[in-house]
Order: sequence, then C-alpha cells, then structure tokens
Amino acid sequence: MAWQTAAGASLAISLTAPATFTEAGYSALTPKVVGEVTNVGEFGKEFALVTHNPLAERGTGKRKGSYNNGTLSPTMALDPSDEGQQDMETALESDQPAYFQVTLQDGTAYWLAGLVMSYRPTVGGVDDVVTAACTIEVDSTPIVKIPAA
Repeated sequence: MAWQTAAGASLAISLTAPATFTEAGYSALTPKVVGEVTNVGEFGKEFALVTHNPLAERGTGKRKGSYNNGTLSPTMALDPSDEGQQDMETALESDQPAYFQVTLQDGTAYWLAGLVMSYRPTVGGVDDVVTAACTIEVDSTPIVKIPAA
C-alpha cells in the first residue's frame, strides 16, 4: 500500500453499539461524522515494558506486559449545531462507550470503542478559531477494514 496524506480523513461516532464487535457488526452502524475535525490523533496497541534485573547477571531482561489501546485526542473547530459534536458531548455524560470510525483518504476504516473523557471548548486569541479538544480512551482493539484494490 502506498503512503497517503491525512487530507480527506474523517472521524465518525455512533452512540449505538454494533450487534457484533466484528467488521460486519461495525459496518452495519450509521455513525455521524464529527464535523470540522482538524486532527484525529494516534491510537493503537502499546505494551508496558516489564523488566527483570537478576543480581547474578548484570543485564536487564525485558518482556512485554499488559497493553493499552491508546487515547484519541481529536481537535475540531467548535460547531454546537454539528450532530457528531453533539454526540461527543452526549457520550461525555455517559459511562458507556461510544463507537468510532476513523476513515482514511483511501477508504481504510478503523472501528473502535472508546470512552469520551473530555470535550472542552478552547477560546484562544483574536486571530484563533474557537476549537474543541476531546479525549477518548480507546477501550477495544481497533478493527481495520482495508478496501479491496
């Protein structure tokens, strides 16, 4: 697969869980695109480092421990009338996960469940766009759908 830019990528949200946590289940959802997103952020599995330092050996042994699927930190121009942004605020008030789709320029889609932990308007200076910053704790291993060539 060739590299691509982030231009044309999107973030969408569904407050409804998929019937199954598979590609088919997520594909059946009709998530709302979150408008005015300028950056989605990074996500994906990261393992904790476990080390062991036996006294008789000078070296440090290293292994993988638990893993965390990361945190999405999307930013967007604040638009209170945008249905996707409204769903982000609704998800913030819920203890249940929301379901997200990150779609790339080439149609590759990543589906994941996550807890919206923050949704904060940011008012900067006179020449700044009013934005919203969001924190989504990813609570599932992302499922990837790569479009057929």
